[in-house]
This record gives sequence, C-alpha cells and structure tokens, in this order.
Amino acid sequence: MAIVVEQTAPTTLCRDCGWLSGTSQTADAPADRCPKCRGHRLLSHSEIASLSIAHIDCDAFYASVEKRDNPDLRDKPVIVGGGHRGVVSAACYVARLYGVRSAMPMFKALKACPDAVVIRPDMNKYRSVGRQIRELMEELTPLVEPLSIDEAFLDLTGTERLHGGPPARSLALLIKRIEERFSLTASVGLSYNKFLAKVASDLDKPRGFAIIGKAEAKRFLADKPVGMIWGVGKALQATLARDGIANIKDLLAYEEAVLVGRYGAIGRRLYSFSRGEDQRKVTPDSPTKSISAETTFDEDIGDLALLRGHLWPLCEKVARRLKAQGLAGGTVVLKLKTGSFKLITRSHRLDGSTRLAEVLYREALYILTKECDGRVFRLIGVGVSELEPLSHADQGSLIDPDRPRLIRLEDALDRLRDKLGPDAIAKGRGFKPMPPRKPLKKSE
Repeated sequence: MAIVVEQTAPTTLCRDCGWLSGTSQTADAPADRCPKCRGHRLLSHSEIASLSIAHIDCDAFYASVEKRDNPDLRDKPVIVGGGHRGVVSAACYVARLYGVRSAMPMFKALKACPDAVVIRPDMNKYRSVGRQIRELMEELTPLVEPLSIDEAFLDLTGTERLHGGPPARSLALLIKRIEERFSLTASVGLSYNKFLAKVASDLDKPRGFAIIGKAEAKRFLADKPVGMIWGVGKALQATLARDGIANIKDLLAYEEAVLVGRYGAIGRRLYSFSRGEDQRKVTPDSPTKSISAETTFDEDIGDLALLRGHLWPLCEKVARRLKAQGLAGGTVVLKLKTGSFKLITRSHRLDGSTRLAEVLYREALYILTKECDGRVFRLIGVGVSELEPLSHADQGSLIDPDRPRLIRLEDALDRLRDKLGPDAIAKGRGFKPMPPRKPLKKSE
C-alpha cells in the first residue's frame, strides 16, 4: 500500500523480485505487471528511493508459527494463549474475522469464536525463530532495534551502495527471504522516522508494504484519531476529547508549551508527532527497562495467604532473570487485575538496588498486603524497574543489616540449582498454595 501524492514521477518497485523502474527489463509487460518477473505486487511512490527508516512486524507471529508447524491448522481459527482464565497472546487472521484480538480475555475470545483451536504459547520456539529472522535483518544493517520477538525498527541509511539499490528494494528482498526460509509473512512500514514507519506497517497487514513520505505526512495524519500517536492510551484519549481534541489535526492549533503545561511530558510528543516529526534514533540493543513475571489464576482469589503463595515463585523467576542478565532493580512493581478486569499497578522504591528474590518478595508482599481489602483478583504480577549493573546491587546498610546473610543463603541455593537442577531445592513458601478447607458437615 502506498500513499501517492502528485509530485515527480513515482518510482515503481516489484516486491517479488526487487525490480525498480528505470532499470533493465526482460520484455514488455502489462502496466500492472513487473516487466522482469511478471509479478503483480508493484509499489509506486515518489520518495521510494530516499526513505530509509523501516518497521518490520511479522504477521500474527505466534499463530503463524503454529500453523506452519501443523498444516492441519491452516484454514482453522487459531488462538495462542492461556486457558479459560488467561488472555489471548496472538490470534490468526481467521480468528480475527470473528473479533478475536491480542490481550482479549480468553473467555471472550472463545465466546466470539467457539470453534477456535487454542494452543499454549511455546516461547522457546518463538524466540528461536525470532532470533533467526533478526539475523537476516542484521545482514542488511547493524542498526536494528528490536521491539519484541517478532518486530523491529531498522535504519538503512547509507546502505544503497552495499546492497545495490535503495532501502525499499532491500526490504522487499528481505521479506521474500523470510517467506522462503521460514514460511512466515511480515509487513513493512517505510518512512523518514520511527513514528511514521510504525504507523505505516499497520496500514496494509498482512503481507503489506506501506510508505509514508515527507510530502504527505501532515496530510495523512490530519484526520487520524489522536490514539494513533504512540503513548496515547484510552485515558489520555478521553482527556483530549474533553478538551476538543479528537483528531491529530486538532493538536496543530497548540504550541508545545501549552500542550506540555496541560498534559505533562507527553505534550512534547503530541506536538512533534502531530507534525510528522520524531527525532528518536534507531538504537540497537536498547537497554532493558524492566523485568517482570505474572500469572493468571484458575479462579479469582481474595485471600492474602493464597496470593502470597503465588507471589513467591514470581519473585524467584524475576530474580533469576535479573541474575542471568547481570542486572539489579531499584524499584519493585506489583501488578494486580481484579475480577472485574481493573488493572492495579503499585510500586515502591528500594533503598538501593537488589537482585535477591527474598528482598523482592518482602517489598511486594508489603504492597500486596495493603491492597487486600476484600477485593478478589484474577492475576498477580511482580517486576522491577530502574535497572542497573549487578555490581551495584545489595550493598547493605544500617537499615538492613541482614542483607549479607540473605546474599550468602540465596547464592548457596543458586549454586545447588545450577549443579542439580532448578527444582533441586526450594523454600517452603514456594509450594503450591492450597485453597482453604471447607468445614466438615456434621452427620445427622
């Protein structure tokens, strides 16, 4: 999909073979066919040869991997996600026709599409495929900024001579290689900055290739809802609507200082993005900002003792991930979702950073105890933010003289698990929580 403006004659690219108008061709062909390969996936745009910032997003990645590995699922609606109480991690395009979407509660998804095949996520498999796809991206440019397992920004500025053509051609050939090697499809957005590249990649899914150039950016954005701007969620969108700002063009009437004064730091983004401006660079290996783990219960839980039992394994999981990445966290974050799907997030800044499960547990339990006021919860999660190198962690202080003992104990447990396996030893609180016993009925 290309957004064409009346300007100089547009350049045409064949997405099937990489042919560009103005280059050699083998024979005459109809106007809607490539003169080299006779393919029909032609893309024309006046700025196609000058744009170099791309966003690549694999189409329904988890579900597509499962369909690839099991041909019997090819024409069936497939949902990847948790059980009845979980949420949708991914839905194939057949399931999406029924209204199924990512992050939708599973019971709603199955109500909308009762014949769907539900598959538990296999994250190791998805990560393996994602790494191989990323290696192909890195063959085009070292400037690859991953956003998730299956999507990334690429900056191909200055790669024309290396790859024998403009970035658009290199991207088309990359997507063809992904399809041939992995039997998966991906969509591309190409523009002059990250914001517009990400917007473009959503315009023509699946197997799409959309371009937003400088000449048309403001006109393209004008009538789009403000929710298209990254970071504008439902709450901010409602606030903006109350202020008479529904579409992106409505933001153009305000100076940056006014928007910042009214909406805080995000006002700068509202100002620049609404004008098609984004100064962010494509940065490979962006530092991890947070590490977390969560679980969804089979039944809603309101009892603190049961919630506490679920909390400890999550803290251990987060601690293992911290140590594996050589990091420590300075802020503990507790996440809860009520039975009515209201999301609650609470955080507490530590006196220094930690990588210890025990410290995470104590802080998270302190927060959890205050939230247990009779409500029931369907999900609990714990995480850490404000990450820094492991060498800065658990320095100890007069406030916590017990920290050195905790370090020795947890390091000893880690050594045993490394030698004998992750389940070799566990604390009692790590045992699966048992529901409270029902009182026995007296016999008549």
